[in-house]
Amino acid sequence: MTPAPDAGTGETPDAGPWPTAAVLDYTRTFGVDKPQSVGLDEGLNLWLLDGRRIGVLRPGDTQPTWTANVGQAAEPFSRDSLATGSTVICGGEAGRAYVGYAADEMKRSEGIDQRTYIPWKGEAGYSAERFAEYRKGDLDAVRLQPDGSVKLEEHLWRTTGAANAGRQAGIHNTNDFHYEEDRTVLNCARVTRGRDRGDLYITTNHGATRIQGLTYNSHRHPGWYLFEDGSEWGSLQCPYMYGLGIGLNGDVLVANEQMVGVLVPSPNLEEWDREQTWDGPTPWTFKSYNQVLNGQATDDYWRAFEQVRSGRYYLGSEQYGVWALTPKSRSTGDWSKLAGLPSNRILSLKATDDGALYIGTDGAGLWRLEADGTTLAPVREVSGQRVLQMVYEPTVTPSMLLVLTNQGLTVLRGP
Repeated sequence: MTPAPDAGTGETPDAGPWPTAAVLDYTRTFGVDKPQSVGLDEGLNLWLLDGRRIGVLRPGDTQPTWTANVGQAAEPFSRDSLATGSTVICGGEAGRAYVGYAADEMKRSEGIDQRTYIPWKGEAGYSAERFAEYRKGDLDAVRLQPDGSVKLEEHLWRTTGAANAGRQAGIHNTNDFHYEEDRTVLNCARVTRGRDRGDLYITTNHGATRIQGLTYNSHRHPGWYLFEDGSEWGSLQCPYMYGLGIGLNGDVLVANEQMVGVLVPSPNLEEWDREQTWDGPTPWTFKSYNQVLNGQATDDYWRAFEQVRSGRYYLGSEQYGVWALTPKSRSTGDWSKLAGLPSNRILSLKATDDGALYIGTDGAGLWRLEADGTTLAPVREVSGQRVLQMVYEPTVTPSMLLVLTNQGLTVLRGP
């Protein structure tokens, strides 16, 4: 194992416990391997996810400690077990992380009209088999132990509202526990500063959920209604939601396969799911689609949503490149495609405090768009052609940008 370099704590008083080299390959330096997802908690512990294993690299460690088969990963992944796979990991308060999992979509059951509806014990239509669906997928909170290992703290189930009290049923629809809609966690982001510092947001197969500690409120989505064959009843369209970002003023930026939206969170967790569109305690300030690219019913495959220092929004599509967005009203905007990238396949974006936008492609590596919005160049110091994830930690100086690729983890420090 290569020895850990000096932390460089003498360079700035708030550099944090990690090396301050401008570019450092953590896979080689600390042996973090090639995880599928990474995260930092408030104590700057580095969390790693690799299938059924969770790793933690604590400040001062020379290599991570791995723990297998925790929580939803206690059983081998399959459609009949607690999860079909693990998805993402995000840090929480110091020593805590959240691990997301996937589960198959709910299927219709005889005698039950709604596909996602699960009768509670004692209610008409109850069956133990269908009731077990509550436990699948969702999110685990895990805790770091003194020896560096990890234990399950709780499979999240606590939500707001009196009707949910005591119902240990995983993450479900907060306004009616019968509806098991959020089953697969696709993305996560911890708020790193401002009024809501420490809050966690996750996006799922259905919407966006807000979490404080071990309590959640689910969910919000920029859905729309499709009316077919002259029907007076529209079908609510809520495709999988991968795009997730935190705006300059704490707004929550979300994008599913077709629609994008900007939400203003209230200080109160219980108000997150109160949908009143442009009004109410948690209003949309923007909700629309990219009419320049496709029609509303056509997937745009949004995978990332960020806001840079200038205020401009950027969205990355898995098929259609990077698009700049400037809202003109609450439901319309000016859209323009960023020119100069060698690939239209975008997996991740991350805005940094110097006004730049880092762009993670699938096949052409990492790129940086300068604050002027036009100067674009590859970041050749980061190995790997497929940029899976980026995590930004602005609470240390120089700031940390974690870049996870198919070749492992690299950390950029600065500005």
